[in-house]
Parts: sequence; C-alpha cells; structure tokens
Amino acid sequence: MNILQINSSARVDGSHSTRLANAMVERLLSLDRDARLTVRDLARTPHPTLDESTLQALFTPAEQRTPEQTERVALDDALIEEIQAADTVVLAVPMYNFGVPAQLKNWIDAISRARVTFRYTDRGAEGLLKGKKVYVVLTRGGVYRNTPADTQVPYLKTVLAFLGMTDVQLIYAEGLAMGPEAEQQALAAAHAEIAEALHA
Repeated sequence: MNILQINSSARVDGSHSTRLANAMVERLLSLDRDARLTVRDLARTPHPTLDESTLQALFTPAEQRTPEQTERVALDDALIEEIQAADTVVLAVPMYNFGVPAQLKNWIDAISRARVTFRYTDRGAEGLLKGKKVYVVLTRGGVYRNTPADTQVPYLKTVLAFLGMTDVQLIYAEGLAMGPEAEQQALAAAHAEIAEALHA
C-alpha cells in the first residue's frame, strides 16, 4: 500500500490537523508493515499558484517549452505522480476563513490536469484517479459540521469526485478555539473517529 499524506496547515509546527493526520497514518502503517509513506507538507514546501505564466507553460507543447516553463510544469508533474501512485490519501485540512488553506487549493490546482487526472467524454467529465481511499482530517476553531457555514466538505467532495476519488471518509475536530475543555474533547473525539474508521 502506498500512503500519501498531504499537510495543508500554514503552520510548520503545532498544527492540530497535521498531528491528527500523523496519528491516522501511524495506525495505517501499523496495519500494513509493508506500506510506503510519502508526506507532502505544503508549509515546508509551498507549491506555486496557478498564474498566467503557469497556464501558458501547461498549454505549450512539451517540445516547445522554454527551460523555465519545463521547470514549472515539472513541479506539477511531481504532485501528479504522487497522487497517481497512492492507494490511500490522508488530507490534513484546517479551516481558514470558512475555506480550505490556499496551499491546499494550489495542490488541487496542480493535480487537476485534463487528459491526465480527468478527461471529458461525450457523457461528461470522468475522473482518472480511481480506486483510492481518501481520509480527510478536518480541524476547525468553531463548530460547523453539517451547517451552511461548512463550505469545505462540499468543495472537497466535489473536486475529489471530479478527479475520480469517491471513497472519502471525514474525520472532524471542531471547537478547538472554544476553550481548553472543548479543545480536549474535540481532539479525543477525532482520535475516536480515527480508531473507528480503521477498526482499531
């Protein structure tokens, strides 16, 4: 089993979402001693945004790209290769201003490539990243689960399904900014959800 862990917190250290994702990955590794882990920490190695020069590079045939364009496309290619090779994906996703972190959006933009990770057919779009199990660890300062204020889950489910990843399980830690007791309860509940998700 190939496990890909994506940490999207802006914090290099002290991130609840990263710690919980680490805990989930530790359990996954304990269930499969032969599993291989790749960690992509977007705080330590931020991915560039999708800007005009990047679009020009992507839409230029490979043999006609400048060295700078080739280098830029290679950054996205590396992320695509990681997600293609993964059997299990663990996304660590804090809530920033009711949305996903900008670095996670950059990652999603990088792996979403027509004719590579999705394609359009006469029946509509088809995701090409199929057969993967995705765990999404969601951390929030407040409590937004199953409310209109939670824009993260609909967005992530939509974009993951668009890319072919429909087997998605959500792990929540909410109320982390509502005092020490609420924080402790939220983390305990998240660890319990992780254990239940992995039947451990």
